[in-house]
Amino acid sequence: AILNLTRDNRGRAMHKSLYLPVTCFCSLILLVACGPAAGPPENAAFSPAAPATRSSPGTEMPPSHPPGSPVPLSDAEARSVMNVLGGLEPGDSDAAIDRVVNSGDRRFIAVFIDLMRAVHIGLVDGSDYRRYIEALESLSGQSFGEDWVGWFEWYGTTDLTPPAGFTGWKGTLLSAIDPGFGEFLSDDLPATLRVEEIQWGGVVVDGIPALDNPAMLAAGDAAYLEPGDAVFGLTVNGESRAYPLRIVDWHEMANDVIGGVPVSLAYCTLCGAAIAYDGRGPDGVTYTFGSSGFLYRSNKLMYDRQTRTLWNHLTGEPVLGALAGTGLRLDLLPVVLTTWEDWRTGHPDTLVVDIDTGFNRDYSTGAAYADYFADEGTMFPVWQRSDLLDTKAQVYALQIDGMPMAYPIVVFADEPVINDTVGQLALVVVGSGQIVTQEGSSRRTGIPRTWSAGSEIRAYARGTETFAPGPDGDTLIDALGREWQITEEALVGPDGRMLERLPGHLAYWFGWFAFFPETEVYGVP
Repeated sequence: AILNLTRDNRGRAMHKSLYLPVTCFCSLILLVACGPAAGPPENAAFSPAAPATRSSPGTEMPPSHPPGSPVPLSDAEARSVMNVLGGLEPGDSDAAIDRVVNSGDRRFIAVFIDLMRAVHIGLVDGSDYRRYIEALESLSGQSFGEDWVGWFEWYGTTDLTPPAGFTGWKGTLLSAIDPGFGEFLSDDLPATLRVEEIQWGGVVVDGIPALDNPAMLAAGDAAYLEPGDAVFGLTVNGESRAYPLRIVDWHEMANDVIGGVPVSLAYCTLCGAAIAYDGRGPDGVTYTFGSSGFLYRSNKLMYDRQTRTLWNHLTGEPVLGALAGTGLRLDLLPVVLTTWEDWRTGHPDTLVVDIDTGFNRDYSTGAAYADYFADEGTMFPVWQRSDLLDTKAQVYALQIDGMPMAYPIVVFADEPVINDTVGQLALVVVGSGQIVTQEGSSRRTGIPRTWSAGSEIRAYARGTETFAPGPDGDTLIDALGREWQITEEALVGPDGRMLERLPGHLAYWFGWFAFFPETEVYGVP
C-alpha cells in the first residue's frame, strides 16, 4: 500500500490511505514513459509518502550500541553494504544490517531512510522493512516508527552526512524507474545540495514534457480561453506572450523565444512559483530546460539539456552536475499572473499558447492540480518551515542584491501601492488587490474546487520617487502629482523617464521559506 500524506497549513501531518497495488504502480511508470499521450504531472496519479501512522516526533531513545567505541565502516565496506541492502549485489541483508548497527555508523541513517522509501515505491521488497526502522532507531536515538516523512524531515534538521558512494547508489536504485536518474545521480559529479534530500517526484525524466517553442495564436483566435482564465504574462523587447495556467500546469516548462530573447518559463506547481529565466548564460551558452522527475523540498529540480546538470528551479542555480559550484546563474525576467481578460486588454497584440500543443492532455481548468491547489497541505516532506504565514499562503517574492523579500498578496487589498526599501534599493510594489480565483475539478477525483491562482503584482525601482495609486489601474501618481504609466518593462514618467521593472514572482510561503529562511516579510515584524 502507498499512503498519501499531506500537511496542514502549519505543517502538521495528515494521513489519507490510498491502497495501490504495486502492479498498478508499475503500470503507471510504463504509461508515463510512453510519450506525449502519457503521464500525469508530478505526483498527480498518486501521492508518495509513508505507509503508516505517525509516532510522536522528537521522541528520543538512547542509541543502542555494543560496549566499547563503535567503529564506522570503511568506505569500501560501506559501498558493499549499501549494495547488499539495495539488492544491487548478492549478500545477507540481515548480516549487513547487523554490521551497520553494531558499528554505530550514523552515516547509514540516510541509507535506511531511502530504503524505507524504496519499499514504498516498489524498488526493493519489504521483507527487511521493520529492521530498517529498528536500525534507524538504534543509530539515531529517535522514534518515528514507520513514519517515513517524520524520519525524512528530522534528518533535514541534522548535519549528518551519508557514506561515500551514496549518490551513485541512490542513482542506481532509481535507475530501475528510469536509467536517466542514474545519469543525474553519479558519484563523480559535483553537488552543492544534500543528495539525501532529493526525492523522486512520481514521473520519469521529461514525464512532464516541456513546451518547446509552442505554437501561438493571436488573441482574437484563442476561442478556448475564458475571460477569467489565469495566465502568466511576459513582455520582452515589446513582444507580449501569454501562457495559460490550465496548459502550463501539465508541462511546467516552456522554452520559447520572445522579442528575440530565449526564455524558459519554469513553473513549479507544487511550490506555486513560475519564474522566467533568460536562457543566455554568462558563459555564452544558451540553455533550455526539461523536468528531471526529481524534487528538492517539494520544489522542482529542472535540468539543462546542454550539460544535463540539475538546477534548483526557485534559486536559478545549478546544484548537481557539471555546472554545480561554478557560480553560474541565469538572469530573471519579469513575469505577472493575471486573467486572460486583463492581459488581453492591456496587450491587444499579445500571442497566446495554442491549445493544440501536440500532447494528449485534458486542458480544462484544474484538471491536473485542482485538488492540490485547493488543499492547505503539501504533497511532499519539507523540513525547513515557518509558521509566520500559512503553509500555502501566496507571496510576491523578490531578491534584491541577495536579500530575499516576501509580500503576502493579501496585503495589496488594503495597500495597492507599497513604497519600500530593500537593502540599498528603493522600490515600489504595485498590486491589483484582486485575487485571481479559479474553479475546476481534478480529472482524478472530479470534485469541484475553488482556489487562488495568485494576484497581479509588479515591482519597480523607484529612485527618489514616492508613489500613490493613480486614477486607474494603469497609472501611479508621484509626490508632485504627475502621472506615471505602468508598463511591463518600466514605469514611464510624463517626461519619458523610465524606472526599470524588477523580476519578482509568486510563490507559496513554504516554498519560498524552504530556500530563503532569512527572508523578510512585509507587514510582519
